[in-house]
Amino acid sequence: MSQYLLKRLLISIPTLIAISVIIFTILALAPGDPLGEFASNPAITAEVRENIRRALGLDQPIPIRYLKWFWAFIRGDMGYSFTSRSPVLNLLLQRLPTTLWVVGSAYLLALLIAFPLGIISALRRYSATDQIITTFAFLGFSIPPFFTGLLFIIIFSVQLGWLPFIYNSTLQVTDWSTFLELIKQSIMPVFVLALYQSAVLMRFIRSSVLEELNQEYVRTAYAKGLGQISVLKNHILRNAMIPVVTLIALDIPAIFTGALVTEQVFRVPGIGALLIESIYRSDTPVVMAITFIYGLLIVAFNLIADIVYGVLDPRVRY
Repeated sequence: MSQYLLKRLLISIPTLIAISVIIFTILALAPGDPLGEFASNPAITAEVRENIRRALGLDQPIPIRYLKWFWAFIRGDMGYSFTSRSPVLNLLLQRLPTTLWVVGSAYLLALLIAFPLGIISALRRYSATDQIITTFAFLGFSIPPFFTGLLFIIIFSVQLGWLPFIYNSTLQVTDWSTFLELIKQSIMPVFVLALYQSAVLMRFIRSSVLEELNQEYVRTAYAKGLGQISVLKNHILRNAMIPVVTLIALDIPAIFTGALVTEQVFRVPGIGALLIESIYRSDTPVVMAITFIYGLLIVAFNLIADIVYGVLDPRVRY
């Protein structure tokens, strides 16, 4: 097992370096001037702008800038935002709790919905229950989240007036009433995200369980007199979870980097919203930090998925 993990780790390191090089090069060559906001300010001359550019290191060749950025990132220094002049790490830490609360709650809710419904759909295949669950799943991942978000706003905010349609980022949870306000303003973005994620997970789980139901070892287990719950728990799920683990490992990094569309629709001040704002402003340090962290998380969770594979199926180690 240790040799298996070592091989996976050695593959991950050059992958991360390649990801960082590609992202940095694309952002360095992308159109847009980080100092463009100064162009319309008559008080800032061309000479001053050039001095600022030199102070930020934008006058140096791309390879030199990349090496400096990479060495600083390894030491925990993500640089400073071009627009707010604040440390990038502080900006991320300010937005992270909101993203983890909204997107994390949505993904947890999606897992709680998808696993039982996906398994029931597979065990009751072609029944009326299966048809209802399948219809729900198709609707969930066919309708774009931004459309679902707007639909929720029209129904629950405009028509019924039950829920606020804009997330209040200044709300401080100090007592039970403010906690209820936090829950109320989180309901719509959480359910919009959970609807889509649960639909995708549900189809994967149903497909994986169905594939295992027709295997010979399952028929043998039933022939031995084992009950359906025992066969499902001890035989089917362990093998059916391997492709599902892959999907979850690719989805979990999104919990940390936010939901771009949904955060924009509900004005949730998360990391996804920060990324969109930084792209508009050509704030390269912030965009670089968020995108590379996203790549880092994907590689890390793929490594975790490989470890889980070895636990679920020992044959993978060899």
